[in-house]
Amino acid sequence: MQHFNLDIIMKKYIYSGVIFISLLAMICSCKKSLEEYNPSGITAESVFSSPEGFETLVNAAYSYQRWWYGKEEGFSIAEMGTDLWMSGAGDAYTDLSQYLNLQATNAAITTEWQQLYSAVNLCNTGINRIGEAGLSTTQRPIREAELRFLRAFYYWHIVETWGGVHFSLTETKGAITTANKTPVETFYNQIDEDLLFAISRLPVTTSDYGRVTKPAAQAFLARMYLSQKKYAEARDMALAVINGGYGFTLLPNYADLWKMSNLKNKEVVYAVNYSVNLSLNDLNDPILNPLGHGRGSSSAHLLFAMKYDDQPGMVRDIVNGRPFNRYMPTRFLLDLYSANDARYEGSFKTVWFANGASRPSGMAIGDTAVLSTKAAYTPVGKLYKIYDRNAVYNSNGTVKDQLHYVSLNKFDDPTRSSANEAQSARDAFVIRFAELYLIAAEAEFSLGNPGQAALYLNVIRTRAAKPGKVADMQLGAGQVTLDLILDERAREFAGEQLRWFDLKRTGKLVERVKSLNPNVGPNIQEFHYLRPIPRTQIDAVTNKDEFKQNPGYQ
Repeated sequence: MQHFNLDIIMKKYIYSGVIFISLLAMICSCKKSLEEYNPSGITAESVFSSPEGFETLVNAAYSYQRWWYGKEEGFSIAEMGTDLWMSGAGDAYTDLSQYLNLQATNAAITTEWQQLYSAVNLCNTGINRIGEAGLSTTQRPIREAELRFLRAFYYWHIVETWGGVHFSLTETKGAITTANKTPVETFYNQIDEDLLFAISRLPVTTSDYGRVTKPAAQAFLARMYLSQKKYAEARDMALAVINGGYGFTLLPNYADLWKMSNLKNKEVVYAVNYSVNLSLNDLNDPILNPLGHGRGSSSAHLLFAMKYDDQPGMVRDIVNGRPFNRYMPTRFLLDLYSANDARYEGSFKTVWFANGASRPSGMAIGDTAVLSTKAAYTPVGKLYKIYDRNAVYNSNGTVKDQLHYVSLNKFDDPTRSSANEAQSARDAFVIRFAELYLIAAEAEFSLGNPGQAALYLNVIRTRAAKPGKVADMQLGAGQVTLDLILDERAREFAGEQLRWFDLKRTGKLVERVKSLNPNVGPNIQEFHYLRPIPRTQIDAVTNKDEFKQNPGYQ
């Protein structure tokens, strides 16, 4: 199965002289004017009135997912500031990660606001123009379903991040000077409507890897129902995927999920794909990437890696990665994994093997050079450097060493061309089959059925068990609590850009951060359940009495 190539099709038309400024400009742009140069005279109206031209719009609508998934800004919003992660020494957005005077000028939040609203505007454009595109009777419902799914997808990220902010179902051309505040319920009603529309028209499978399918839309709607506390609907929609005969399955070995050679596996329900031709991922492209350079390929492999190349016997190489040491696990996260749980070894890197020409006496190439461990470790006659829990964390769980720690390695990419290559072709998994069981479990628990919840949880825990330890990993109905479900989701999805949404959905964000993340807990407050609306947006609108900043922010 081939990757769905978003970009090369777009470029075919853009380089012919098509200008997409009006389609890609963000809602309420703070820019006073945009200079447009269109020497060919070709317009969006003329291009999108042909089937081939309309494909460029749909492909571009998909491409905006790459602004969030696999990107530092998306990780900083969706994983940091939770119970699972602390700032490494290289964290670029400590205001987000630690709620340190988080305000509306945060660059990551501003970027995501711009790109998500640009994506929504493009989806609105396509949905409203599709009748003029000349698509065949078989193609039109599929493309409209894709755009409706994508609009729901982007609006979910918007409403969960910022609450009841600007909402529109029509195309915006150029800069506007007013914005509305719309109830959260309006967002979710439209999200549900769009997803039901998509489910009724999308194909069950696709030969273009990266396009949304019916089961992917069902899975996302199950997540949406859970977010709305529509528990029976969430359970039923999750089971529709689980029992739908779509061919999804849990891989027997959790670690196999993350192999670069195995990204298109049967557990992936929906993914944001990146091209192995890195030039197609738009690191620097003033047309496809008009609101700022830096989208590019996946950067997940950079963000969780500790600083290993300052250690005796070690030099930076492709296998161990380029360490940006942005994020490090809380001691709580590491302690969540029992000795029977294979997901610890399947998620984290703890050993670095000597690869440097300069090494301690007695250490050969391939010998252990560095050990990072969540246990307290007393070395006896060891050549290698050891960072145990007492070297990395203080007795109260706060960070002692922000450079050296057990490192999440789910996103490593040993296929990169060089040790310093910052881009990766790794796809970002958005929905895995495992999530459907955990949605069903949380829904059943919330409906007062802990026994049924335990059954679904045990499906996940059975796969996670080390050989011979399946019985030890099973749960009974009396053990199931909401916190236990959140713990299970942490073990299963650590780093996968879900955690902040999980804690917000369950109303546990402040409670768990305060009790389980001692570096961040003192700073978090109730108003942090929403992010600040970017200052550029607030400054640009003329109806400031109506469109105000979220409470707690300036």
